[in-house]
Parts: sequence; C-alpha cells; structure tokens
Amino acid sequence: MYRWASVFLLLSCALLAANAQPIQNINPKVAKQVSYRQIPLLTIKGAIGPAVSDYLVREISAANAKTNTPLILITLDTPGGLSASLRDINKSILSSTVPIACLVYPQGARAASAGTYILYACHVAAMASATTLGAATPVNIAAPMAPQSKDSPEKSNASSMEKKVLNDAIAYIRSLAQLRNRNAEWAEKAVAEAATLTADEALKAKVIDIIAETPQALISQLDGKEVSINQQVTQLQLANTTLVTKDPDWRSQFLATITDPNIAYILMLIGIYGLLLEFYSPGVGVAGVTGGISLLIAMYAFQLLPVNFVGVGLVILGITLLVVESLVPSFGVFGIGGVAAFVIGSIFLFNTELDHFKVSLPLIAAIAFISTLFIVFALGFIWRTRKNKIVSGQEEIINAWVTVSDDFTGNGYVMFNGERWAANSIQPVKKGQKIKVKSIKGLTLNLALPATLVNDKEQANDNHI
Repeated sequence: MYRWASVFLLLSCALLAANAQPIQNINPKVAKQVSYRQIPLLTIKGAIGPAVSDYLVREISAANAKTNTPLILITLDTPGGLSASLRDINKSILSSTVPIACLVYPQGARAASAGTYILYACHVAAMASATTLGAATPVNIAAPMAPQSKDSPEKSNASSMEKKVLNDAIAYIRSLAQLRNRNAEWAEKAVAEAATLTADEALKAKVIDIIAETPQALISQLDGKEVSINQQVTQLQLANTTLVTKDPDWRSQFLATITDPNIAYILMLIGIYGLLLEFYSPGVGVAGVTGGISLLIAMYAFQLLPVNFVGVGLVILGITLLVVESLVPSFGVFGIGGVAAFVIGSIFLFNTELDHFKVSLPLIAAIAFISTLFIVFALGFIWRTRKNKIVSGQEEIINAWVTVSDDFTGNGYVMFNGERWAANSIQPVKKGQKIKVKSIKGLTLNLALPATLVNDKEQANDNHI
C-alpha cells in the first residue's frame, strides 16, 4: 500500500515538474524580447549620393517592415550632396510609419546643404554641441549672380533657371518646416542667403528640438516624448531598447565604389579601350569582354550621377580623333584636337559644382597623356601589323611562289623556303619553273592554273613585305 502511494506521489511530482518547465522557459524569453527591442542606428558621413540614398531607403523600409521597431536613429555629418539622392531619402523619411530621429553628430560635424533638408524632414531633429547646420543654397547657383539692369529687355536663360531652382528649394524646405512645426523663416534664409546656425542658436530659433551629445543620450531624452506621425500623436516608449548599428552592406559599398566619379570615369575609358583593342586585334576576346562589362557598369553609374552629355560627347570625339591620328598621318592635327576635346569633355563630364562628384584634375591629366600614347602608338602599331603580309603558318604558303624540282604532270615535288614539298598540278610543269600555290591539302600543295612563267618583277612584288 505504501509502495503504491510512493509511486503515485512520484508520478504527481513528475507531472507537476513537466507542467512547470515550459513556464520557466517562456517567461525569460518574453522578458528578453521586451528588454531588447532594437533601434536601428544609421550613419550618414560624407557627401550624399546614390549609395547613401540606397543604403538609407532600404534600411528605413526594413525597419518599417518590423512590427516592434520603436525608433530609427540617423547620425548626420555631411557637406551636402545630390538633389536627386536627397529627395529619395526624404520621401522614405516622410512615408515612414516608424518615427525617425536625426542627430548631427559627433562634435564638429555639420548638416550643410542637403543635410539641412534631411534634418528638417525627420520627426525629431537634434544636434550635438559644437555642430552646425545651414548653407542650404543649391550649389549650382551658390555663386553671386551677375548684376543686370532693370531696364534690360531680356534676361539670360541661366538666370531664369537659377530662380526656378532657388524658388523650388525654398518652397521645399518651407513645406518640411511647416510639416514638423519648425522655424520656416530661418529655413528660407538657409536656402536664399546660405544662413548657418550653431547647435545652441538652432535650439533657440526652434530649428531643432533637442541638444544631445551622443545617440544614447538622445534616446534617454526622447523616452516618453510625443511625436506626430501621419497626423497622429504617438508617445515614444524607449525604456527597454538597445541601439543596433546598421552598416552599409556589400550592395551599398559596391554602389559607392562605382558611383565615385573617378571610378566611373576610369571604367568608361576601360570599356572604350577594351572594345577598340578587340576591334583592332580580334582573338580570344578578353579585351572585348572586359571592355563590355566595364562600359555597362560605367553606364549604370552615369545614370545615377549628374552626367553632362556634352562632356561625354567631347570625350568620345577626343578618342575618335586620336584613333584617326593613329591611322591617318595628319601631322598632329587630329591628335592635338583629340587631346583638347578629351580634356575639356573630362572636366565637364559631371554637371555639378560639388567637388565630391567631379573628376580629379590630376587624374584627367594623367589619363589624357596615357591615352594619347596608347592610341597613337599602340593602336597604330597594331593596325600597321595587321596590314603586313603573314610570314608563318599555312597562310604563308597560300599564294606564295614555289620552284619545281623536276618535270612532272600530276604529282611531283617543289621547293619552298629550302624545304621539299609534295605538289599537284593538272598541267605539265618544268624543272626550275616558278608557280603560285593555289591551296594546300594535308601536306600537298595544289598549284595555281595556268602554270606559267612569270617575270622577276611580279614575283618580287608578291613577295614584298
């Protein structure tokens, strides 16, 4: 009786332990999930271009796809960037259902030009001490306009376009300021007059919301703060969160590499020269394949960059003139014109005043010099070599002159370059007669018809190299 009672007691304890075990496993897991909600930390450092735009847009979309993302944090340190890339980033920010905070960080950083627009677009704008923002005038009209008389009957097309670009930029940043309830008057000055502010001045002018020294300090200050998302007020709950740095992946790094103006420029030239080499000296096809791939990658990069197609045309014209110089002796006329067109086109290849998106002048000078040497001498040598008579292999024998060793009709022997060859002729030939080779079959030479004697002048012309 006691034995059965003991068994029953052990079974009861085992069942209780089995039921209690899942509770012990679930509670810490749930607690861990709550304690470690992740805040993606994105970084903008340097000029804003296609690679930065691709990186931010994809990371913001990925964060919005998750249901438990409480906030997206962007640290900003940029001198500006391309308008198209800026617009893509701001579209992603404005359509985000997850609040986005932007912090100009670290100390000494700036949010100039395009960075000011991004700061205005974010739900929360913050700056670290000793940072600046502003100077948001579009760079292609940053230089002072030439004075014009009010009585002048006509104005330049460039001036009209500058005004359109300026007014569009002012309207754009004012709309962002009104959306986020920030200082719209100063935003207009930042665009029209290239005004700038320090962090303390920006906080007093209600351009930013918070001054925070680090991303962690910003998160602490934002906990419990209310933000407006799609006209709905949301309170940020950031007590149980952790920052997770999201670095650019291989796609963004590859895009950053090929959209570097110097790299894209070099890829374009490799593509052109590779195809030229393949045309001049067809063979295995390595030059053609390399050139084709490089040219396609360069074209992809160009459609993401502000390319000036007049510059592209001048580069191609310059290369064409250099090729003509290598083929046709022109006493340097085509060569000088080609170098001039190549250099001018390279300088104006990208339609922007941003130094980060221009081709380096030392690189242009070096490539112009190397290109001149390569095209005029290397391609010229290859072209002249192709026109020379073949002096080896089977091609050397066809249409060559041979000497008959003995009289024969049908099969016999002839001498070629000191070697004795089997030959075939349907007409009688005589010893010492000079005859052209019509074709070769195996190791037998088929002699041309009619087999007639020729004078020494004709033979010398045919054998001339």
